[in-house]
Amino acid sequence: MIVVTGGAGFIGSNIVASLNESGQNNIVVCDTLGSEGKWQTLGRRIVQDVIPPDELMSWLQGRTDIEAIVHMGANSSTLAQDGDEVMKSNFRFSLKLLDWCTEHQVKLIYASSAATYGDGSHGFDDDISLSYLRQLRPLNLYGWSKHLFDQVIATRLENGEKLPPVCIGLKFFNVFGPNEQFKGGMMSLVSKYFPLIRNGETVNLFKSYKPDYKDGEQLRDFVYVLDITRTIEWLLQHAQGVALYNLGSGEARSFLDLMYAIFDTLGLERRIRFVEMPETMRERYQYYTKADQKRLRAAGYPVPSTSLETAVRHCIDTYLNSEDPYR
Repeated sequence: MIVVTGGAGFIGSNIVASLNESGQNNIVVCDTLGSEGKWQTLGRRIVQDVIPPDELMSWLQGRTDIEAIVHMGANSSTLAQDGDEVMKSNFRFSLKLLDWCTEHQVKLIYASSAATYGDGSHGFDDDISLSYLRQLRPLNLYGWSKHLFDQVIATRLENGEKLPPVCIGLKFFNVFGPNEQFKGGMMSLVSKYFPLIRNGETVNLFKSYKPDYKDGEQLRDFVYVLDITRTIEWLLQHAQGVALYNLGSGEARSFLDLMYAIFDTLGLERRIRFVEMPETMRERYQYYTKADQKRLRAAGYPVPSTSLETAVRHCIDTYLNSEDPYR
């Protein structure tokens, strides 16, 4: 049995979908569903149970049939301000799962984040050594909560303490794809702007406040969620030991590139305006991200990433522009 926390969320529900499509139906989802239709992300899926996060640890007591926990559940808002809530949701809950997986020697694959790299001044190296991790300065509370957990694992590793037999942290870059409908303000620009572009509206991109970057040419590593889930499936089968891995496309592309891919897929005129960035964001804004994936390749992962244009077209044609947009 595989437990997927955050399994009704964006990346989590896509992991469940990929596992089902590969023949794995013995899955338990841990998540909250609320009253806004979030269940629809699992509408096509086969799962054995859906457990609220505050019941998971008691549910795990005495279980001997858990093969792996894929821990995607978190408060993923980079704008979150409630430090106590973020620490409870992102850090302390992760510690409980780490301790349980260590005690029962169960695989743990968990979501870290590219937000741990801060402004990128120390590179984007998924080095798990404490000497490297200590240099990083996340720019927001969310990134810091993920960074803390990475450092706990690095500390235990360097101290020779016991850890799960497989303990892999995944530093997600800018992921987009189907099932983002309930992410609110954290929705990718593909999902956010697709309906506006389809309706013929002009889209807004932030101006640049650094002379090295023209408006709209701030760079991100955009990665398709189907590439993410393929990687996680491979890790469940082949990963060994303790590691951090960057999960991105390995390319830095501009926001203009991303918008052009949407306009061109729909065959519409490119209509973009540049607007002021809120002052509260300007000091915490990343102008460049790019996943260095040499460690993942060295571990044996063989599948190249989907190009930005191909991924955007597939996402729109298969999901966003269909009568049933859920995967």
